[in-house]
Amino acid sequence: MGVGVIWGLLGGRRGAGRRGGATGVSVPPDPHLRVIGAGFGRTGTLSLKKALEILGFGPCYHMEEVIKRPAHVPVWEAATRGEPVDWRALFQGWGATVDWPGCSFYQEILAAHPDAKVILSVRDPQRWHHSMMQTIRLPTVLFPMRILMPLLPGVGPATRMAADLVWKRTFSDRMDDPAQAIAIFEAHSAAVRQAIPPDRLLVFEAGQGWAPLCDFLGVPIPDQPYPYVNDTATVGRMIRLGNALLLLLLLLPILGLAAAVLAWLV
Repeated sequence: MGVGVIWGLLGGRRGAGRRGGATGVSVPPDPHLRVIGAGFGRTGTLSLKKALEILGFGPCYHMEEVIKRPAHVPVWEAATRGEPVDWRALFQGWGATVDWPGCSFYQEILAAHPDAKVILSVRDPQRWHHSMMQTIRLPTVLFPMRILMPLLPGVGPATRMAADLVWKRTFSDRMDDPAQAIAIFEAHSAAVRQAIPPDRLLVFEAGQGWAPLCDFLGVPIPDQPYPYVNDTATVGRMIRLGNALLLLLLLLPILGLAAAVLAWLV
């Protein structure tokens, strides 16, 4: 979410990994969604995206893809308002989806793709909340990022959509309250476990690596390490760097004016 926005600002992607088929894992091409990620962001969802693409279940949708596709934003806004969405049309050509915004609508997406399997990515709740606060929550509290991000071309619409879906709809503007946020996180995980039949659901932690994921999807383990990307410390530094750059851009005209006045006085 906020991470994808920062990457858009800084003009790149870190740890992009390899696309499906790069390891020789053979999965028949399919124009329909085959894997639905029901886990919240900051549960290893970007690593899972890379892993699914390596295994041939890509391309995999993720909040960072929304940043690149502004035309998708109104669809997610409609879904957030409870309006009907053509999920098959939205995900045509995608092999999987993880992270927000899709995880908030896993049941609706599954109803439109009844043959898909569901992966619930999980994490220690305390560590999850810490990671949220030190990464994707930062752009909503740092100045000037919290003011400028929603206004920037390209990333602004996705930022506003994410704020409505995640901070307001999911966490009722209580993300900064650890007990409340963790209770919502745990309730969501419990609801997924209850809603999805056990034979269609994998509860997965990134630290488990390839074995449970490949077994669940019926593919061989690839000959490369499981992709671990997007760690809390690195992402936090990226966001603070992005904020510093925005602040510098704001200050440059002021500094230039001050220098001109000083030169005139001298």
